[in-house]
Amino acid sequence: MSDRQEIETIVHRLIEPFNKKGVALTDTTTFAGDLEWDSLTVMDFVAAVEDEFDIIITMNMQAEIETVGQLVDAVGKLQG
Repeated sequence: MSDRQEIETIVHRLIEPFNKKGVALTDTTTFAGDLEWDSLTVMDFVAAVEDEFDIIITMNMQAEIETVGQLVDAVGKLQG
């Protein structure tokens, strides 16, 4: 099981190729608002996260995850 800092570092690395605007990433960075991702980008990114951490993020969970911090916490829970 990874600690939060480790997960956060990996999530930030996974976001980079999708971060077309070079937005500075914090726990409060939103995927839809700040990063301006469309649903296709979100799907590609979720697949990358699932592969990296060997987890499954359900549609219900995806709907609740709006920020980078929420994603980091969700990954931690799913790994737990």
